[in-house]
Amino acid sequence: MRGGDREAEFREYLLADRTRLMRTALLLTAGDSHTAEDLVQTACTRVYVHWHRIRHEGAGPYAHRILVNAFLDERRRAGRHPEVVTADTLEPRLADETDPVDTIAVRRALLELAPRQRAVLVLRYFQDLDVASCARILECTEGTVKSQTAKALKRLKDLMTDEQSDQATGSG
Repeated sequence: MRGGDREAEFREYLLADRTRLMRTALLLTAGDSHTAEDLVQTACTRVYVHWHRIRHEGAGPYAHRILVNAFLDERRRAGRHPEVVTADTLEPRLADETDPVDTIAVRRALLELAPRQRAVLVLRYFQDLDVASCARILECTEGTVKSQTAKALKRLKDLMTDEQSDQATGSG
């Protein structure tokens, strides 16, 4: 296939799937748009590099696996590399005035989950993927997906209950 045709195919894929990738990345990062953009850029770059191999298999699942892996890798690396302190600080975008209150609460609760638990919930419930698809993306067994889902849902429920209690008592 000629380079121009390949470029056009990739561009077509990107126009069709970038919004979904960005939505997934925003959920994984609990609304941190800067990190989400970086994750999407990483995924798109890797898809482009391997386009000749994956374009017939379906780039979507591959891109989402790369996106989730990049997110998990970033969380692992964050613990190993100290932050550089600068005069300016950038805070993750958690919410703005236009976000419904329940969306803000969910984002805050998602931030409290372990990265793998957050990833499994995003894939299962926000991307509506089945257990087998999640297992392929996360490169683990279906049993691991199920157990991580159960633990994450319990933790999310606990966090949301705590948030509601704090709001009711006026301490949150």
